[in-house]
Amino acid sequence: MKILVFAGTTEGRRIAEYLNDTVADSYVSVATEYGGRLLEEYQHLHLLTGRMDEDDITAFLSEKEIDLVIDATHPFAVLVTGNIKRACERAEVRYLRCLREEEHLAEEMEPNSDADCTVVWVDSVKQAIEYLNNTKGNIFISTGSKELGLYTELDDYQERCYVRVLSVWESVKKSMELGFDGKHLIAMQGPFSKELNVAMLRQTEADYFVTKESGKTGGFEEKYEAAMETGTVLVVVGRPEEEGFGVEEVCQKIAGQLADEQEE
Repeated sequence: MKILVFAGTTEGRRIAEYLNDTVADSYVSVATEYGGRLLEEYQHLHLLTGRMDEDDITAFLSEKEIDLVIDATHPFAVLVTGNIKRACERAEVRYLRCLREEEHLAEEMEPNSDADCTVVWVDSVKQAIEYLNNTKGNIFISTGSKELGLYTELDDYQERCYVRVLSVWESVKKSMELGFDGKHLIAMQGPFSKELNVAMLRQTEADYFVTKESGKTGGFEEKYEAAMETGTVLVVVGRPEEEGFGVEEVCQKIAGQLADEQEE
């Protein structure tokens, strides 16, 4: 059985590790060279680096005679997931969506310090900016570089906004071109501890902390706790609703399909 995994996430790496030990001739696709470096240790996998559109994916599925595609991309990579789904339909290849564990921590956890924070839930980065346009004070942004251009709609954005992006040239270059530079640009690889988040919020004197509901593997709990400790308003972009399976369920389904093939 030939399997193609679209990775670039913690979930994708866990599935790649499982396939490396159990399935020969599996393929793992990541968008960046940085993502590829994280998978170089898996010797039994074919690593694909670079973004593919719907046509590229369809052609690859047919050329390599792929039997199963596992979409373990980021929960907010809606366009990518759409391309993968449509390509699988065109090539008539089975598709499995791997979901990140969902945690609405900001709705459930009790404050653990004298400071308190307000949590504002929004459906998109654009909606977050609409909310922030009616506020004053510094903004700490950790929603990634893809939609960073939307923040330039804020009044005095170069003074108010502090941006944290991945430490890859593509993200840094884009941020600088938009006017985020100097002390207003932080390039680091996460996830980040609560203590580091607290330090950054205090260093930037942030009144607002914008993030995505990234789940446990994306460090959402640590972001929430840091906002509570510093009294920063946490603006959370909720993730799109999806249907799929957790990492363990995906691995079980792979094992089941392998067992069925062996019986045949």
